[in-house]
Amino acid sequence: MEPDTGIWGRLTRAVMFLLLVALLALLAQLYVPLFKQNQRLRERNIQLEKDIVEQEALARRMDQEIEALRSDPEAIERRAREQLGYGKQGEVIIRFKSTNGVYRPR
Repeated sequence: MEPDTGIWGRLTRAVMFLLLVALLALLAQLYVPLFKQNQRLRERNIQLEKDIVEQEALARRMDQEIEALRSDPEAIERRAREQLGYGKQGEVIIRFKSTNGVYRPR
């Protein structure tokens, strides 16, 4: 059984409890921004990894297109027809305007 320490004992325990609460609040104040920053950086990292995958796929498609243009005369002809609007002699080329006034075939 604990001896009765009177008001000073109870006040000491209350002060110790309040000091503990203050210390925990201080630690939370210091670490919560770090946790939030860590979460933002993780999300940014995930987005950058997605961007890397997309850019690698784009690079592969471009490499394939370059190789096709180097080795396949039909690919060159197709590119000239699509992007430059060229046609064979005697062909009739019909161009359609889009709503914004510019037609770009894909």
